[in-house]
Formats: sequence, C-alpha cells, structure tokens
Amino acid sequence: MPNTRTIVKKVNGFFLLIGELSHFAKKFFVEMWKPPYEFKELLHQCYNVGNRSLPLVGITGFIIGLVLTLQTRPTLQEFGAVSWMPAMVGISIVREIGPVIIALTCAGRIASGIGAELGSMRVTEQIDAMEVSGTNPFKFLVVTRIMATTLMLPVLVIFGDVLALYGSFLIENMKGNVSFLLYFNQVFDALDFSDLLPAIIKTFFFGFAIGLVGCFKGYYCARGTVGVGAAANTAVVLASMLIFVLDFIAVLISDIFYEL
Repeated sequence: MPNTRTIVKKVNGFFLLIGELSHFAKKFFVEMWKPPYEFKELLHQCYNVGNRSLPLVGITGFIIGLVLTLQTRPTLQEFGAVSWMPAMVGISIVREIGPVIIALTCAGRIASGIGAELGSMRVTEQIDAMEVSGTNPFKFLVVTRIMATTLMLPVLVIFGDVLALYGSFLIENMKGNVSFLLYFNQVFDALDFSDLLPAIIKTFFFGFAIGLVGCFKGYYCARGTVGVGAAANTAVVLASMLIFVLDFIAVLISDIFYEL
C-alpha cells in the first residue's frame, strides 16, 4: 500500500501537470493571433495529420461497422427487430462510437508522432537553435500542429463514419439482402441535425486535445533518448484520457439540451 506521502506527491504532480498544460494552452491562444502566420507550415502539418492518417482511419471505421453489425444482428433477430438495424447502427456510429474510437486511434498515431518529433528536436537542441536565431519555435512548431489536428480530426471522423456505415451496409446486404438505397434511407431518416452537430463539434475539441498534449510533451521533453520515448508514451495516455473526459462533458451537455 502506498504511504500518505506518496499519494500526496502523486496528487500534487497531477495538479501541477494540469496547471502546466493550461498555461501551455493559454500560450497557444496568445501566439495563434500574432503575426507572422505560418500558412505553409500549417498546410504541411494538415497533410501529415490528415492525409497520412486516412488509411488507418478508413480501415478502423470499416471494421467498426462490420463488427458492430455482426455482433448486434443476432440479438435483434431474437426480438424480431432486424429492421431497426440501420437506424441503430447509424445513430450509434455517428453519435458516439465513430468519434471516440477514431479519436483514440488518431491519438495513438498523431500524439505519439508529434511527441516523438518535437522531443527529438528538443534533445538534439534544434529548438534551442531556432530560439537563438530569432525564430519563434513555439509559433512554427506548436501552433501549426495544434491547429492542424483541430482542423483535420473532424474530417477524419466524417471519413471514418462513412466507411463504418458502408461496412455495416455490406453485412446487412449479405445477411438480409438489404439494398443500398433502403439501408441509407433508414439511416438518414433516423438521424437528426441534433445528432450530427454535437458529434462534429466535439471532434474539434478531441483534435485540439491530441495536438495540445503531443506538443506539450514533446516541447518540454526531458534530455536523452529515454525522454523522447517517455514523451511519446505519455502523450498517448494523456490524450486518450482527455478524450474520454471531453466526451463525457459533451454527452452531459447534449443530454441537458435534449431535456430542454
């Protein structure tokens, strides 16, 4: 059993981490509006974050649709409610499963990549060299990456949701001989604007959290190769935890609005 001193030390470390991360986020919002604006680097990072994540996100989304339909269909058959399958899968994927699982997948790829990249730059003193030469490394390295993840994650989630629904359709087509038009008509009939809007909005926050944590851990990486590995590892863990916390807050707010 850990003693009281160890528990207090861990609690203090947790709150210290929250404070440092909040200060880092504040610095991002301050630097984001200051010229010069690194549009070229932003586009480059959008390509790295978005285009290079498409295969992983596409495969993940497609398998989500296949597995969810295969696992749910036998249960609905027992109750004679197979006709509800497109509506149920559509609402589940668009509202919750698609955004969260794809965000977690991106956290594993993007947050670790950013943490390792900036960490290696810190260890090899490239960031220090940028500061000495008069360049603002925070503006060039951090702001562009956080903005890229914030902008690209909603696009990746929409792409993954579409492939997830298509994977679900394939199972329904093979098992129940459901046509493409009938399946997607039932999906879109079940979805409302109030389902789409909160799901899209929270993906911006997911992307911001992934970029913020990855940049924070990499930018303040400890010296040595061990520090780079620790930065990449802790970036994934912390980003995943933040995604769950943000998702809980988003669902809580959405539930309040539904009741109103």
